[in-house]
Amino acid sequence: MPHKGAVAAGHQVTAAAASELLEDGGNAFDAAIAALLAACVAEPVLASPGGGGFLTARSKGETRVFDFFAQTPRRKRSQGDIDFREVHVDFGSVTQAFHIGLGAAAAPGFLPGIFAVHERLGRVPMTRIAEPAIRAAKEGVSITEFQAYLFGVVDPILKATPQLRDLFTDDEGELLKAGALQKNPHLADAFDALSREGLVLATKGEIAQAMARQAEDAGGHLTLDDFRFYETATRAPLVAHAGDLMIETAPPPSSGGIMVALGLDRLEASHKRKRVPAQDLAAALLWMNALREQCNGDPDALVAIRAELKKPAKQRPQALRGTTHVSVVDADGNAASATVSNGEGCGALVPGCGFMLNNMLGEDDINPGGFHQWAENMRMCSMMAPMLAHDDRGGVTALGSGGSNRIRSALLQTVILLARGAHAEDAVMHPRIHVEGTRADGVENDGPPAKLSFEEGWPDAERDAMSKEFDIVEPWGEPNMFFGGVHIASCDANGVMEGAGDPRRAGVFQKI
Repeated sequence: MPHKGAVAAGHQVTAAAASELLEDGGNAFDAAIAALLAACVAEPVLASPGGGGFLTARSKGETRVFDFFAQTPRRKRSQGDIDFREVHVDFGSVTQAFHIGLGAAAAPGFLPGIFAVHERLGRVPMTRIAEPAIRAAKEGVSITEFQAYLFGVVDPILKATPQLRDLFTDDEGELLKAGALQKNPHLADAFDALSREGLVLATKGEIAQAMARQAEDAGGHLTLDDFRFYETATRAPLVAHAGDLMIETAPPPSSGGIMVALGLDRLEASHKRKRVPAQDLAAALLWMNALREQCNGDPDALVAIRAELKKPAKQRPQALRGTTHVSVVDADGNAASATVSNGEGCGALVPGCGFMLNNMLGEDDINPGGFHQWAENMRMCSMMAPMLAHDDRGGVTALGSGGSNRIRSALLQTVILLARGAHAEDAVMHPRIHVEGTRADGVENDGPPAKLSFEEGWPDAERDAMSKEFDIVEPWGEPNMFFGGVHIASCDANGVMEGAGDPRRAGVFQKI
């Protein structure tokens, strides 16, 4: 019996929501929306109605990218009037400073985005799509080892208010551990109301008013106008090639898509269809970093470089924070690839709604000169780059990754492997490389020192060759979430479906 569809995601509950919609006659887009809503319940550190993202959609032979990422606020309050504070989170080997408070929240696009996708491409009513997420929030989700680890990383954020402590801690005040049941009745009620009353609830209605009132009263920049006038952008995809695969991904203001495209251009030109050695991957990643620094991270300038054009580019504020991904394909040839983020959350639940707004304005990379320098009412750029890969026989593969600035590294390497015939699971499990900085030994420039991080498993000669080119070398003995989480779902021309969920980020793959 042919399959109805396939899904890869970062949690069993997230994947099951998509599977339920596919089984019930929904298409890939209905399933992707159901999965994203469920991710807000099951992966609350990574996904939230208060965040944003991108979805690359293929339907009836046309691909469009829905950009519903965060927008800088329409007004900027003085620094003395906002709640913007530093917290330190513990990754085990390193402690990092994050900034939270309502003054770190940008205008969210998650809800406008999923409603825009549904209006254009959905098949079943939103009331049905929201059912799995509502049920999970009411009945509770068992905390996984991975989610418990993430809770521990952002401990100061999840304990920032009594309301957050009620949601994320046990009776002893300790963060919920693996196996504990987490219920979120306020989020269930919010999703139920949204599914019945529509997006207006989050643009003008009670949810929008609650977000605007919270920002006004608790030191945020956002006003009701930020929610009323937020618009999901629909863009033509950025196109690149790898072997016989045509890659379609998010264009600017996503910077991840153009970074991967630049890397593919370089590696395909030098290696055609041959295997790419580790040292050449590392060199390409270092070159990509140098281009990004040259352009101050601006994706439009990177596009101009790729096209060999000489034109000015406008700099956008950037956000590189925690992310999760969902890939869905169906038997009708539809494909949805969606990556979303809430940063780490601003440290306060929206009253009565069960979710946090994002903390995208607390991103260090917005301005080298310091915080609070962002321009008003501008779409922020992100490293998120949900992709579709098409072969010359009519097959389609949806893929993407979480992982902050490691997204570009993970996707570049995975696409290179897929283009050389690797099966999805093998491509996902292959050892990965990531490069930070732009300056290697013997190269005189003002860039930061070049650091090479890699998972063990490369041939000794390649390991040695790439390591000698970097100032700092960091081997990892086992696959780790640091290197992203690529989730893949594909359907070939004969309707055969395969895929893989990346175990680095507790990935799940299901066929229905």
